[in-house]
Amino acid sequence: MTFPPDKSDLIASLNHLFPIQAKQVELLPIGADANSTVYKVEAQNRELLFLKLRRGVFNRPSVTVPAYLSELGVAQLIPPVKTKTGQLWADGATYKMLLSVYVDGKNGYETDLAPSHWAEFGRALKKIHDAKLPIELLENVKRESYSAEGRDAVLSFLDLAQNRSFEDPISQEVAAVFIDKRAEIEKLVRRASELATKLQSQELERVACHADLHAGNLLIAEKDQALYLIDWDEIILAPKERDLMFIGGSLLASDIGWQAEEQAFYGAYGDAEIDAAALAYYRYERIIQDIFAYGKELLLSAEGTPEERRQSLMYLKSNFEPQSTIAAADRAWGAI
Repeated sequence: MTFPPDKSDLIASLNHLFPIQAKQVELLPIGADANSTVYKVEAQNRELLFLKLRRGVFNRPSVTVPAYLSELGVAQLIPPVKTKTGQLWADGATYKMLLSVYVDGKNGYETDLAPSHWAEFGRALKKIHDAKLPIELLENVKRESYSAEGRDAVLSFLDLAQNRSFEDPISQEVAAVFIDKRAEIEKLVRRASELATKLQSQELERVACHADLHAGNLLIAEKDQALYLIDWDEIILAPKERDLMFIGGSLLASDIGWQAEEQAFYGAYGDAEIDAAALAYYRYERIIQDIFAYGKELLLSAEGTPEERRQSLMYLKSNFEPQSTIAAADRAWGAI
């Protein structure tokens, strides 16, 4: 069975499984996951819908939890369109079909967040963190474990860069970055490991966390400028700092400065007793996971176009720029 399916077959499946009359589907060139494909669907009544096909591993809580939170009244989530039998997704031949209202808009990389958006962001995340999820939803949600897998892998990449020669020019540049920044990367791993050990001995409250609230997952609607939190694939039960680390963490493409970000966000989120060690841990761990991902992509593989690989190299280097993610993590470390 080919993936993605033929458009005519897809339209037939939509009309059979969902309470709509799809007229046409348009493949959208967004997302980098080979196991996911997304479309804009136009119905006979001109309603626009967003369709995602997901094959391989399917994380059910990435759909069930935001759907539940939407029903609780979190307006900053896009609710699903249920199937004719009331399900949150439909089973295709070798994939899941997820349908929702189509929101035409720009993400936080493409447009600046206005003060009203920061307020919406804060209110939405507060409702999400305060929500009490039913046991049947909690059972399948991943729990924070403070795993050392990424940290160990990054240390192995440092040795690989030091001891191996590379033919690919991008791989050579990545290796040069790892060699040049070795001491700084080792510091990141050392501090994250120390904090992980500390947090494992504590009992911080765990809440539903989106866990990937970078600017690309904040969508601003063109029509009414409403803000939406999208892409819940990384959902996890973790201390609230798992989400709060993004505020002031140089990951929201904001040009207003970290102090202004925090002021605008927490003015709506409200008073929050933030655990400094948890905040620092998550900022360091996020950088380590990025380094791990780019090392795997650019040192262990030659896949991707030169432009795509060059873009990934740029993202890797950006962590080490002044006032970037490492600076934000070090600032959190200093507050412990």
